[in-house]
Amino acid sequence: MKARIAVIVMAALLLFYLVVMASRAVLFVTSGEAIGVVIGIALIVLPIIGVWALSREVMFGFRSERLMKLLEEQNELPLLDLPRRPSGRVIRADADAAFPEFRDAAEATPERWQAWARLGLAYDAAGDRKRARGAIRTAITLERPAK
Repeated sequence: MKARIAVIVMAALLLFYLVVMASRAVLFVTSGEAIGVVIGIALIVLPIIGVWALSREVMFGFRSERLMKLLEEQNELPLLDLPRRPSGRVIRADADAAFPEFRDAAEATPERWQAWARLGLAYDAAGDRKRARGAIRTAITLERPAK
């Protein structure tokens, strides 16, 4: 629930920023000076890129959350009962030792989104966020046609 609140707050702040920047952009563009026009266009384009990036992240979050709920409903959510540090983070060496099981499952059944989602969770437990996101994106792509 905290993550959803954070996303809502970030989206609201971004919207406020866009409104303020749009008003400033209009002032710069209507100034008539070349540098003012360039700054005005930048004030319009850069926030649009920010909105695009934020929307991709939010959609990724919603889709991956939905996949995890589906995994839980199908009783395929991996039980990563790995030893943890006092901070709550998984001990990396133990996560690395459990990882091959999930990798082998994804390689054996590359068409199953469940295997890729589980692999993504294993990557995440091992601390490899980039590969975790890639595996989850693959799971989202594979699951999407099943609708």
